[in-house]
Parts: sequence; C-alpha cells; structure tokens
Amino acid sequence: MTRFVAFLRGVNLGRRTVHGADLQRVFAGLGFAEVRTLLASGNVAFTAAVGDDAGLAAGIEAGLQQAFGFPIGTVLRSREQLQALVASRPFGEQREHHDLKLYVTLLAEPKAHLLALPCGIAGDFEVVKVTDREIFHEAYRQANGRYGAGATLIGKPFGKTVLWTNRNWNTIVKAAAA
Repeated sequence: MTRFVAFLRGVNLGRRTVHGADLQRVFAGLGFAEVRTLLASGNVAFTAAVGDDAGLAAGIEAGLQQAFGFPIGTVLRSREQLQALVASRPFGEQREHHDLKLYVTLLAEPKAHLLALPCGIAGDFEVVKVTDREIFHEAYRQANGRYGAGATLIGKPFGKTVLWTNRNWNTIVKAAAA
C-alpha cells in the first residue's frame, strides 16, 4: 500500500464547489483507505494499492466525474515523492513573507521542459527551479495586493495537452506530512 495525495484541478472555483466530506465519500467509494482532505483547495490524501499513476488518476477522474457531473483533473504524487520534493529545498533559504509567496506547478506528465526558460516578469514572478514534473516559482506582491501572475502564465505553454495545477509551497509541505 502506498500513501498518495491527489491534487485536483479547478475545484472550489466559481460554481465548481466540491465539499471535503463529498470528496472523502467518493474516494472511499473508489476503494481507497485512510482518506483525508487537506485544506479547502482540492487536495485528498489516501492509501491505495500500488499501481501506475496514470491508471490510478484516470480511475479517480472517472469517479469524480460520475459523482459531481463535471470533469476534475487529477495530478497524483506519492507521499515519498512529496517528501523528496520538500527535502530537495527547491527554494533554498527563501521563505514566504508579506511581499513574497512560493508556488509549485505540478504536472501529470514529465513535460516541464516545454516551459521556455528563463521564465519570469521582473517584479511579478520568477521561476527558480524546474524538474520533469514540477515548476517552482516565486510570486511578488503587486500594488493590488495580489501575488504575481506566474501561476496563470506558467501553465499557458501546456494548454489542454498536459494536465497541471498550482499549489502554494506550504500546501506541498503539509501534503508531504499527510
């Protein structure tokens, strides 16, 4: 048995609200054990028999579509993969503060090489590290109080051909411990 975290794309945005209790019910109904939601942004920790990520994600997506009536993309990482990400310290000594947030774009496939590097906009965001399936970026506080456009712009090269989703670095750290 392996501990996984499913990072769901595009839930709890607008009318696509999915409650944690409903997610737990669906995941348990799919036969997963120790199901637990993390935060309120579409993250589900669960235990499953080891299988290929693509097949596992496809089964979850089919179950979510049936339960909620709309497609929900699913990017999976095992707890061990998340722990390795955290241990790799992709942001070095950098820590979040009032004017800076740290984000990760998680890709379902090893296609991060499609992002042209260097990537960033001065004073807005900067990509600081790329692996096969992750893009780590810093976002700077803007005059309107929001943080850089990196989370939106980084996904553009992948369009609809590669499933991706963004998470705050603190979410990844919590998911690695789940």
